[in-house]
Amino acid sequence: MPRLTGRHAMLEQLIAEGTAYVFGNPGTTEQAFIDALQDYPQLQYILALQESVAMGVADGYARAGGRAAFVQLHIMPGLGNAMGMLYNAYRAGTPLVIYAGQHPQRGASQEPILAGDLVRLAEPLTKWAAEAQDAQEIPVLLRRAFKTALEPPRGPTFVSVPANLMDEEAAMDIFPSPRVDTRVRPDPAAVERVARLLLEAQAPVVICGDGVAVSGGQAELVQLAEAVGARVHNSFCAELPFPSRHPLYAGLLNVVSAAGLKGQLSSADLVLAVGTPVLPLLFPIDESPFPERARIIHIDLDPREIGKNWSLDVGLLADPRLALAEIVAAVRKLQTPAQAQAARERGATVAATAGQLMQALESAARARWDSVPIAAGRLMSELAQAILPDTILFDESVTAGGYLMTYLRFPEPGRHYRASAGGLGPGLPNPIGIKLARPDRPVLSVSGDGAALYTIQALWTAAHHRVPVTWVIANNGSYRILKLNTLDYLGEGAAGRKFTAMDLDDPPLNFAQIAGAFGVKGVRVEHPDEIGDAVREAQAANEPRLVDVVIDGDVRSRWL
Repeated sequence: MPRLTGRHAMLEQLIAEGTAYVFGNPGTTEQAFIDALQDYPQLQYILALQESVAMGVADGYARAGGRAAFVQLHIMPGLGNAMGMLYNAYRAGTPLVIYAGQHPQRGASQEPILAGDLVRLAEPLTKWAAEAQDAQEIPVLLRRAFKTALEPPRGPTFVSVPANLMDEEAAMDIFPSPRVDTRVRPDPAAVERVARLLLEAQAPVVICGDGVAVSGGQAELVQLAEAVGARVHNSFCAELPFPSRHPLYAGLLNVVSAAGLKGQLSSADLVLAVGTPVLPLLFPIDESPFPERARIIHIDLDPREIGKNWSLDVGLLADPRLALAEIVAAVRKLQTPAQAQAARERGATVAATAGQLMQALESAARARWDSVPIAAGRLMSELAQAILPDTILFDESVTAGGYLMTYLRFPEPGRHYRASAGGLGPGLPNPIGIKLARPDRPVLSVSGDGAALYTIQALWTAAHHRVPVTWVIANNGSYRILKLNTLDYLGEGAAGRKFTAMDLDDPPLNFAQIAGAFGVKGVRVEHPDEIGDAVREAQAANEPRLVDVVIDGDVRSRWL
């Protein structure tokens, strides 16, 4: 058993785990770790100017790469700075291993500056958190952190290491953390019951989430929806697991309004939820969002989520891909010719209804096609026509999101990532991580202006490490989402009132100039005819670029 210092044991363990990047912002309690990195050139340090940016870049990398990302934070204030982005990762189930240095153990009773209970702070937003007590524990705890982060339900873990342990020497074994096979198959009798319920349904609806993408079950999900003619909604997920260009796709669930959600589900006589919580909304509700007559089926690898809030008819603890594949096989075996014909007719009706909605939204957009400031619909239409055909999209468009989901649709999964947990700011750092994980694909992010300012320092990280991401800022000069929520609270008749602390136009924000200060070339677009050329030029440059598009912030309609 070799003898290693704590700092070298940590780095050797990261190598054993297959780690390629360390995302972080350095500090004095981590200086031994940072200094030792130069002995390990196979580990690249991705420098962020603030801890929330480091967390966001790591989040994007872990999502797109399908592996746990390693994040280094700086003691109590650094962990505090990262909490907003850590919340997003926790709610989205992103596998992260987070390390922060702690003051040396000796003298802790003096309560030195920056000290605090790191584990206690991290615990509410991590699956597991611990502090090493001696150097020999460092690789043990790191293995446990990687293992726990990747086990379902996936999520962040945290390890605190006192600075004195990094210089201690001990005999240690270094080996990869164990990988547990979680491909749990469903019970055959339960599979047949689900298949029969689906075949008996006259208006089935499927709700899908990140668990489908994590399991790799996107193709099986499409097969099942087509077999039974089910309308499909993506839940509030980090990656859209069902192709948005598919004729059975019916858009995102409305998680802001309980009335809107009930309206989406009102015609369903069966709801199949797979790989997703059921159902997180912005505001708690007192009664089930499902129609009283509807049969409810929930498939997930997280037993805590199954039946957590509402009653179920069938709950299956199973790998989504395996469950979907076996249900598809059972449906095909049991389906009568009459049921197959009914499914085809249902599918045609779903597609026709979606087409009518698209036409209505297109008409609404065309009514203001040439307006200045630019209408959100025109922005998204131009963007859809301009982007490179194999682009991966990150979406934090906030109130422009309705039109983004209308125009930017993709025929296959793995192309559309979203800000999914409600905490603002991932639209700038997350796509950097996605690009690092998928360097062969162009990456473009759409962010609202208010959201972009939470992590604007991410532009410097992209410039410093030469990560070619294109950002499009939908700049309406306001916190428009708050204005719309205020109108929901007060009623639409209050649309003409003044909004307190919700405007960002005095002075106006010029993101092209801000980007230049961080080393990223930016261009400001104020006329709709300029959008396409600006986006094409930005992507063709193969370097970090920003396009600041001035759009209408009017709140008279959600679809302006």
